[in-house]
Amino acid sequence: MKTIGTAIAALVALTNTAFAHVTLETPTAPQGSTYIGVLNVGHGCEGEPTLRVRVQIPEGMIAVKPVPKPGWDLEIITGDYATTYDYYGTEMKEGPRELIWTGSLDDAHFDQFAFRGKLTDSLKADTTVYFPVIQDCTHGAHNWVNIPAEGQNSHDIDEPAPGLHITNTHDHTHH
Repeated sequence: MKTIGTAIAALVALTNTAFAHVTLETPTAPQGSTYIGVLNVGHGCEGEPTLRVRVQIPEGMIAVKPVPKPGWDLEIITGDYATTYDYYGTEMKEGPRELIWTGSLDDAHFDQFAFRGKLTDSLKADTTVYFPVIQDCTHGAHNWVNIPAEGQNSHDIDEPAPGLHITNTHDHTHH
């Protein structure tokens, strides 16, 4: 009996940890596509409500637009891109670098924070790009900013940043 109880306790601990991370609803996207990023926020900090969710937009994702949330204030912090991108014939040198939603999300509730943007060809296929998230609560915060080292799994590190795996572009041309 002791073993089953231990196994169940370990499983519960594992499950809670797996769902505790802030993750992207869709963890893969084709190179060069328009991506809708949905951040899953499953809990607050030690039972306290989440008051602010900040996501950093990685270099190589441009023309980002956040989805407004009823009851939440939204702030877009713009800045220069490291390089100039071609966005359907228009040169883009700057754009949203960080999105901040401010409101209140009870620890007992789950919510999603969404944005859309263009994944440029500078993001190579078969690589992972990260979206660091800072989750501020009444007291304390979770900094989902850690990026796994080469050969490391995001489950091996504390507070991993949500990752998006870039896949090969699919040819959608019809003849």
